[in-house]
Parts: sequence; structure tokens; C-alpha cells
Amino acid sequence: MKVGQMGFGRAGVPVASVLLKSKMTRLEWVLRASRTLEHRSVPEFLGIPAEEPGLIYPVGESTASELLDRAPVEAIVDFSSDRGVYYYGEEAKRRGIAVITAVSHYPDEALDYLKDIARHTRVLCSPNITLGINFLIIAARILKNIAPDTDVEVIEEHFRDKHEVSGTAKKIADTLDVPHEAIKSIRAGGIIGVHEILFGFPYQTLRLHHESISREAFGNGILFAVEHLQGKPNGFYTMEDLLVPYFRLDATEGELAGERRRPWWRVWWGRSSSRGGATG
Repeated sequence: MKVGQMGFGRAGVPVASVLLKSKMTRLEWVLRASRTLEHRSVPEFLGIPAEEPGLIYPVGESTASELLDRAPVEAIVDFSSDRGVYYYGEEAKRRGIAVITAVSHYPDEALDYLKDIARHTRVLCSPNITLGINFLIIAARILKNIAPDTDVEVIEEHFRDKHEVSGTAKKIADTLDVPHEAIKSIRAGGIIGVHEILFGFPYQTLRLHHESISREAFGNGILFAVEHLQGKPNGFYTMEDLLVPYFRLDATEGELAGERRRPWWRVWWGRSSSRGGATG
């Protein structure tokens, strides 16, 4: 699938590297706010041998229509800002380009615009697109339904310079009816991101713990979304929508075939194996 990417910052750079290494995706271009690295390619910048063009453009150089005429794509991956959608939104609607956005927060106006785009194409919106976090949220909801009166604590840890409370922690708290002011935050060193939910029972304690070891984890989530959005009708999706079918423990392989057409994780590792990694 031909993919374009908005954003080439702290999260966007490692995501682009995952897209380059995957046999599932072909990275056509990356848009970034700064004019530095202008017209260089992502493979050149990252030192990754790849056949994809992956050219880096500044956002203001051309309109979305001009860019997509020159380098059409089937999906746009957005790691930019809550304003990025206004650059490509109308063209995504007109051309039926799928949108996968992992922007951490959207104001109501921008979220409504994304839902309008979803009337014309497939839109997936997830502030944290890692598989582990979204699995954790679904598992926590199930446990909350089983034991609704259990004591629940939400703890998040991030790098020293992150001042605001994690948006992912807020989403977890909302899911479990925990007030935002009750979230426990820890800031230290270069922690990428740790989220933990503690369930306190009278005679036992259960912890759901997720740690991001590398921001490439966002890229793994993008690949999962790209794979599982294929063939779905137009609409507004979350990662939860794509993962919930796998929680049917009685589902047969045939029933899941519509959700999982091929083992996406091996598609990604398959490219790595050509560089000496394990094939799984």
C-alpha cells in the first residue's frame, strides 16, 4: 500500500523507519513543518536501504492536491498536530484516501471534521496507537465490568521534560471512571512511556503494565491499522474496533479471516530478516 506521512518529529521519525522496513507499505513522501531536510529522502536521512522514494517536503511548498497528483497514496498516516488534518482532509474525502491519525489530542472542531471525512473514506483515530496500550485498555474494561467496585489506580511515567499529564493516561482514566486529578504521574530521566493500572481487591492485587521500549512501537500499530482497515466500509474507527474481535475466545480462524488476512507482524519482520534478523 502506498502511504504518505504527516509529521517527522520525535514519533514520526521512528514510524517512518518501520514503514520503510515493511513489505506491506511503500512510503511515498513525508511532510514536515520545518524546511530543514528539504527534498532529502527518509531512506537517506535514516541510512536505511529502501526502494521507496520517501521524499521529505515542507508543508507549505505545495497544496495537498498538487502533492497527491504528483505522488498519489492510498493512506495518510498523521503524526503531526491537531491542525494537520486541515491540510489533507478535503483531498482525502475526494479521493477516498484512508486516514490513520495518532495525534495525541484533537479539539472538538477538528474531531468533528475527522468524522465528516469518515463519511467518505476510512478514518482511524487513536491518540496512542501501540497494540499493547490498546490491549491493556480493553482488558481493563473487561476487568472493570467483572468487578465494578474494585479500587483502581492509574499511574503514568514519562521523560523528565514532559510537563502535562499523559493523554493516554487520561483516556485510560476516562475508560475506568477515574478522575484525571487522581492520575499518579512520575517524571524521570528519559523514560519513553510507562502506563500501569492497579486493581486493588480485598485479598489480591492485579496490575496491568505497559512500557514503550522504543517509539517504533507506534509503527507496529500503524501496520496493524493499515492491514485491518483494508476492505472495511467507510467510517470512523478506533484501535479498539480493530482489536475487539480477537477477544472472542471461541472465534474460529475462519471467522477471524475477515479481520486478519495475513500475519502482518511477519510481513514487518520478514523485511528485517533480509538484514539478518529472525523470521519468527
